[in-house]
Amino acid sequence: MCGRYVTVTKIKEIEKRFQAEAKEPEAYRPSVNIAAGNKAPVICNDKPNEIRFLQFGFTPAWASKNMYVINARSEGDLNPDDDLKFRGGKGIIHKPMFRSSIRNKRCLVIADAFIEGPKNEKLSKPYCVYLRDGERPFALAGIWDRWANKETGEILDSFAIITTVSNELMQQIGHHRSPVIIPKVYEKQWLSKESSLDEITSLLEPYPADQMNAYPISAAIKSVKENGLHLLKPIGERVFKEYEYEIYEEIKLYGMGQSPARNRKNAED
Repeated sequence: MCGRYVTVTKIKEIEKRFQAEAKEPEAYRPSVNIAAGNKAPVICNDKPNEIRFLQFGFTPAWASKNMYVINARSEGDLNPDDDLKFRGGKGIIHKPMFRSSIRNKRCLVIADAFIEGPKNEKLSKPYCVYLRDGERPFALAGIWDRWANKETGEILDSFAIITTVSNELMQQIGHHRSPVIIPKVYEKQWLSKESSLDEITSLLEPYPADQMNAYPISAAIKSVKENGLHLLKPIGERVFKEYEYEIYEEIKLYGMGQSPARNRKNAED
């Protein structure tokens, strides 16, 4: 499960990284605690050169109400026990809620890190999980759809993050699932309408654990009302020893989507 994640990189840097333009940059809200119902930046396959702000919490086009589904299991119902060694079929292609979107409405969910905890304690014992060597932002695999509220006529675009079995890092944390991370080299393939279903499902695998790390943070992040860089402050050692990179210090330096100059002004104020 991936119910909270972090996106704080400046919108101009996001545009540069993904070679896409934010048509409504004023809609961007940097956050260390993105949760269901929040709008967040994604790149959809119908407009791969554009950054849009969609609701986190998926509602399929045929639904009678807003559903806020945050995750889509890549294995669908084929791995009910979350077998860590499962490498079988991708049941998501058969799941009624997701089978249309996995074929026709895929997106890149832009993130700097994500928040996860043990299977039982969940966000009562949270960890900030990030990619090593300063690789941020990166892309989580997502699916999206457009829903129309029959009562109000409102049009809602929303997305869910696709999950898979945990890798060695997530197992160290004690969690049985992990969001699918799309390697940079495959991002265009994920968005391409020319990609075959086999090519798409081949990407729904755990990310290499040796390219990731995590550290414990305050349980204050459990509340969706909480936000701010202080929530990412480490309260313990990283899962894997690492000496050259500290994501909290980097994010603290640049702030939540702010420039160094703005940070200095805030400090002076």
